[in-house]
Amino acid sequence: MNGPTRPWRLVDMHCHLDRMTNADKVAERALELDVAVLCTTVGPDDAQGAQATFASYPNVRVAAGLHPWWVADGAKGERQGARAAEMAASWNLVGEVGLDLSPAHAGTRNAQLSAFDRIVSACAGHPREGRVLSIHAVHAASEALDILERHRLPGNATCIFHWFSGTSADFDRLRRLGCHISVSERMLASKRGREYARQMPLDRLHLETDAPPRLDEAYPAEELERSLSRSLDALARIRGTKREELAAHIAQTSSRLLSM
Repeated sequence: MNGPTRPWRLVDMHCHLDRMTNADKVAERALELDVAVLCTTVGPDDAQGAQATFASYPNVRVAAGLHPWWVADGAKGERQGARAAEMAASWNLVGEVGLDLSPAHAGTRNAQLSAFDRIVSACAGHPREGRVLSIHAVHAASEALDILERHRLPGNATCIFHWFSGTSADFDRLRRLGCHISVSERMLASKRGREYARQMPLDRLHLETDAPPRLDEAYPAEELERSLSRSLDALARIRGTKREELAAHIAQTSSRLLSM
């Protein structure tokens, strides 16, 4: 479906729209507010369902994901990784994918590494023009970058780290590889997050909400729009840039990546 001939006013590059119980209403109201959304999903079934749900909305794009929290150990994890990789190979938009090696999720470390490697390998082995990945990397930025670099994916796809919280060395490596970041209010609440947002080249910087705060609950589209606007206000202060110019540049970059 063709979108508007101009960039959207605001673009949320990482949102679990499909896990809002009022998702249709949010998509419809977001359209009225001139807000576009990349719906990142947590598993293949969710991705297929979201694709059907939002097919008629010109302001929504759906990504095929396998969130690291949903990766299981053993044979089930292998099946998950294989199916997610198969979908990723044929989709332009991939996410949420990645690694979470924080204490709460480190127990599935090997399964996560295997699944993410399979997904990245599938993307590298089946290149598609305009492919975008939205990547989760918590206590795992170095490992995620290792996998991306091993498969040479940053040179063949746009790799966006959502809510990046890695070390400064990881951030320098991310920038050197040509990766992007998407920033939210919560990321900009930390000193490190603000510094990364300040240093990131403008043409590789995006907005996100990571909404909703709790999955499978209702969420107002107006709050999604307000959250993006507050992040934009903060970015303008951090970067010492006029808000209007910053908004236009980020919206244009994100809209282009989503073919909107």
